[in-house]
Amino acid sequence: MAAAHDGPVRCREVRVVQLRMEVEAEGTDGPERGAPTGTEQSFWLPEFGVSGVEEAAGPNADLCAESLLFHSGLFLCSVLSVKKSRSQQESRRKWLKAAFLISSAVLGGLLSWSYLKNEDGVTEVLAHSSESLQDRFVEVPCSEDYDSHKRFEGCTPRKCGRGITDALIAREEAERIRRIAERGLSLGGSDGGASILDLHSGALSLGKHFVNLYRYFGDKIQDVFTEEDFQLYRDIRQRIQHRIAQAFGISSSSMYLTKPTFFSRINNTEAKTAHDEYWHPHIDKVAYGSFDYTSLLYLSDYAEDFGGGRFVFMDVGSNKTVEPRSGRVSFFTSGSENLHRVEKVHWGTRYAVTISFTCNPDHGIGDPVLT
Repeated sequence: MAAAHDGPVRCREVRVVQLRMEVEAEGTDGPERGAPTGTEQSFWLPEFGVSGVEEAAGPNADLCAESLLFHSGLFLCSVLSVKKSRSQQESRRKWLKAAFLISSAVLGGLLSWSYLKNEDGVTEVLAHSSESLQDRFVEVPCSEDYDSHKRFEGCTPRKCGRGITDALIAREEAERIRRIAERGLSLGGSDGGASILDLHSGALSLGKHFVNLYRYFGDKIQDVFTEEDFQLYRDIRQRIQHRIAQAFGISSSSMYLTKPTFFSRINNTEAKTAHDEYWHPHIDKVAYGSFDYTSLLYLSDYAEDFGGGRFVFMDVGSNKTVEPRSGRVSFFTSGSENLHRVEKVHWGTRYAVTISFTCNPDHGIGDPVLT
């Protein structure tokens, strides 16, 4: 406490605004975030000269100094309080940000898990690889795709759908057919993940291109394939053709083998050309105008020989999938009522043969012959 003063003190009144930063609370009305607010307060300070603090007249100058110290202390406390408040608000914001990031990561993980669990939106499995099906057939309404092509009475689809059977081709026969594919594809193969071998046209994947294996290898083909191989191939084609005719109520004699009909070998190698991108949704009748009926004979087992690679019918609202099984035959009408795709193969190697049929004799092809 300063001593008593008996003389006047030359002081001047200074009005000081004590500032404090108020942060708008989340979700409430209030001052703009970061806007300064405050209260005005007066106290007496010694007069300031141009070059510094002038000494106040008389011995009572320290009264002004005491007032300065007292109010400066109040101002300093106010500043410290503001800093503490801002520090608390900053800590809260950091905590909220961290909580948001953690919750976002958890939500993203849950969504990813849900997507992987239901890959490609598959909601129904028409045929599991672990089951052996005698026959399964699902009828679906025909599309209008066939109206834009010449119709052949008694063959052009009027009944449409998809069928699956494990009773047509024995697994031992499927193994023999697979060995034909393996021997033929050993002569070439795509640089990407999908290779084809067409015994009818002779087309064989080789690097980023195709070659005619009959011309490219000539007489060496006799060392790769046998007449028994080709006879088995023809016999299996005939059985599949009769089964399709029976399922759709048409005469098998009105159906003709058409191109492309080919073996496929798919693995998880990165695609190098558009020919390797087998996974895109497509409609056979649109891609190949001659197709009326499509069939696939699977030559390897899903989840044992390869992962991924399931066949997916992409229906409105829900997809249907077929898990490949060696010896399994899947067949369907080729219009947009059976939009489909093949999942990417994640590991292993998937073998199959696509055998397609047309109702137009002008688009028919013969069985392959070993010459």
